[in-house]
Amino acid sequence: MAGDGITGGCQCGAVRYRMAAPPERTGICFCRMCQKSSGNYFAAHSSTTEANLTWTNGEIAVFRSSEAAERGYCRDCGTPLTYALRGSGRISVTSGSLDDPSAFPPSTAYGVEGRPPWFDEVCRLEGPRTEDDIPATELPRFRSRQHPDHD
Repeated sequence: MAGDGITGGCQCGAVRYRMAAPPERTGICFCRMCQKSSGNYFAAHSSTTEANLTWTNGEIAVFRSSEAAERGYCRDCGTPLTYALRGSGRISVTSGSLDDPSAFPPSTAYGVEGRPPWFDEVCRLEGPRTEDDIPATELPRFRSRQHPDHD
């Protein structure tokens, strides 16, 4: 988090944003629509007012996922970036798109009917660090082209 707000953006850096104040709450949602929109078992969102969010680079593309909701994403790399109930004055950014997502742990869960029965076991799985499975000679091929987690 920078002193001038909380920043985030998409994987390629084409879209960046800044929040003037921290999100009011962070939650995860297991509903089927959030699963589909994130391509994962749940979506994590950090909620704020539209007035608190400024786009500092690029524009989001928007998909109306229902009559009530729309979801923003980067049209270049496909990163899911926002969820908003139309007309509410509120918007949620995807927590993983924050430059420091660990600063805002979720405090609530929604759509728990979609939570897989084995989900509680996921965080107890053991495994190696990413680099541990890649031979040193192959590491250059895996160098990230991802935008850094800062402006």
